[in-house]
Amino acid sequence: MNEYDSNRILELTKKINFFSTSDVNEADCYVLNTCHIREKATEKVYHHIGRIKKKFKDKKKPIVIIAGCVAQAEGEVLLKKEKYIDAVIGPQSYHEINNIILEKNKAKNLKVNKTEFDVIRKFDELNLIKNRENKVSSFLTIQEGCDKFCKFCVVPYTRGPEHSRSFSEVINEADQLIENGTKEIILLGQNVNAYNYKGKKISDLIYELNKKTKLERIRYTTSHPNDFSDDLVEAHRDCKKLMPILHLPIQSGSSYILKKMNRNHTREEYFKILDKLLKVNSSMKFSSDFIIAYPGETQDDFEKTISLIKKVKFINSYSYIYSERPGTPAAKLKKINEDVAKERLVKFQIIANEIKKNYRQGLVNSFVKVLFENKSKDKNSYFGRDEYFNSVMVKSSSNLCGLIKNVKVKDWTHNTLYGELNDASKPKEFAA
Repeated sequence: MNEYDSNRILELTKKINFFSTSDVNEADCYVLNTCHIREKATEKVYHHIGRIKKKFKDKKKPIVIIAGCVAQAEGEVLLKKEKYIDAVIGPQSYHEINNIILEKNKAKNLKVNKTEFDVIRKFDELNLIKNRENKVSSFLTIQEGCDKFCKFCVVPYTRGPEHSRSFSEVINEADQLIENGTKEIILLGQNVNAYNYKGKKISDLIYELNKKTKLERIRYTTSHPNDFSDDLVEAHRDCKKLMPILHLPIQSGSSYILKKMNRNHTREEYFKILDKLLKVNSSMKFSSDFIIAYPGETQDDFEKTISLIKKVKFINSYSYIYSERPGTPAAKLKKINEDVAKERLVKFQIIANEIKKNYRQGLVNSFVKVLFENKSKDKNSYFGRDEYFNSVMVKSSSNLCGLIKNVKVKDWTHNTLYGELNDASKPKEFAA
């Protein structure tokens, strides 16, 4: 979502003749867009500011703006602690950036804190600006905020309550992206499947996008188990452009820990969702997020998480030791011994990586359909993703950008599949 927001910020600033530059040394304004999900986010801000100070030691100082969730959560602290920062803008106040830049150009000593939860006005402003992004695969925010209040999570406090954009706004922006050459749209939201605008759900958006002739693929992230309704399951049956991969965070395999986290679902209810999806589409694969050593987690709770990943066989598992976020209820809880936490994380990741290794090894000599997004630094190599969002690299003397090709997998690493074009199959091609 930060990538989507950053692109829209760039579109906004063009209205006052500020444009992106790849050379930081010539920047008149430096914007750092931040995430606050995990620890050390604030320290990273200060680290980046230190680098900028060095670059501009003997030059005119740029306007320095900290945007995003760190700005929302700790904006006043940032302004007081680091005098080099000129402004902080929360994720629901991006539409104010032009005014801030213009004000700063008039009053050099001005410090600005914009952290209101004005999401409606934000999207009203963004709707006035055409999305000119021309990537093969593009993000599209449909929903922001969270009302779930998991005890470990800072998102409700930094992104605010759940808000769904209007159905027509989303489709209009999707049309702009498709017109620009986008072949794949990834629908975004903190709880993307909580999307609900006057009775229209995310499934309605997917069905509508599925009709778009020039659009080839649809994805969405990130989902919450509590909002996974049957109409969304049916979309995975009916919509051929909807990719057969679901990222569905569970965080723990223990129903006891899920209750302590305030997740409001059980291990068994999570399994039911996956079973429903597999019944309508047997080719479905899954990925998930896990918090290891959450306060109160016993060895038995941890082993239940291990048994869950062994049963589901997630093709990607993203795991972290619990880190408290200031202001969340879980921050007051007693943490598990650090050595025990590290030991559990290592065990989890060994098993998760073995599952992933077996999955990738099984792909060797099989064929995958790859949508190619760009040329790599190696001029003869192209990067794309298969239906399961696996990164794929192939060598080709022809321009593959924007094309869907059948690729035979020849080798793999933890992060990338390597293959060769299966020209004999004559896969369908689409003009970039």
